[in-house]
Amino acid sequence: MTIKAIILDIDGTLLNDEKEITAKTKQALIDAQKQGIKVILASGRPTTGMKKHVEELQMDKYEGFIVSFNGACVVDCKTDEILFNQAISVEDSKAILEHLKQFDVKPMIDKEDYLYVNDVFDNIVTLPTGEFNIIEYESRGGNFKLCEIDDLAAFVDFSLNKILIAGDPEYLQENHQKIKEPFEGQLNAMFTAPVYFEFTDKGIDKAKALDSVLPDFGIQAHEIISFGDGHNDQSIIEYAGVGVAMENAVDALKAAADEITLSNNNDGIAVMLEKYL
Repeated sequence: MTIKAIILDIDGTLLNDEKEITAKTKQALIDAQKQGIKVILASGRPTTGMKKHVEELQMDKYEGFIVSFNGACVVDCKTDEILFNQAISVEDSKAILEHLKQFDVKPMIDKEDYLYVNDVFDNIVTLPTGEFNIIEYESRGGNFKLCEIDDLAAFVDFSLNKILIAGDPEYLQENHQKIKEPFEGQLNAMFTAPVYFEFTDKGIDKAKALDSVLPDFGIQAHEIISFGDGHNDQSIIEYAGVGVAMENAVDALKAAADEITLSNNNDGIAVMLEKYL
């Protein structure tokens, strides 16, 4: 089969556990681009949090794309043109943020250079590995400055591509149904990691974003190979001609995939590209 595009989730897929692209995987992706194959990063991250990897993979040179906010936005790496954008309305954003006040969670929203939170010092979540500063992690990863806002619901007068909710994994598991219940059928709500629960606009996912853009560039779904590890990658795994789950992927994604490759720590992407390219 002819592969015209490679779709890659970032965390747990493109990056190893040290948050790095290994030399072998980087070279495999640059070699693919030299053959005229598009590389597309598709992540829950904000657009600003993906630019570092765009530069590292030379995607601006080879005219790649980034799909950010779990599919709410698509940007052309060469021109910085926004090709697709679907945000949560101001009204819905306010309603979500108001609803979240009754839960022991840390909501985070962004606009331009800033990540807005209630309290920069209320930043710890408890993971199996110990305590973790989730607000620092998100602000550094997205290249954001931090700003405290006591009442995010009252503050928001702009549409949001997503609302990120962080919390202790056990607490989120116990309460995520209550968190999303008022917005069922109205908005998307999903886990993107045990520590993250996110809202996006209704119908948004990574595959929808891709399908709104790629046909205009002569790329059809059956000409795509996709890689992922999480629940929010299922749409791209099912959309692509070849959907590949990493060895470290959640079980549901492995069940949906056409192939299972090695883990993000063992060049699983490069190994599978050797097979198909």
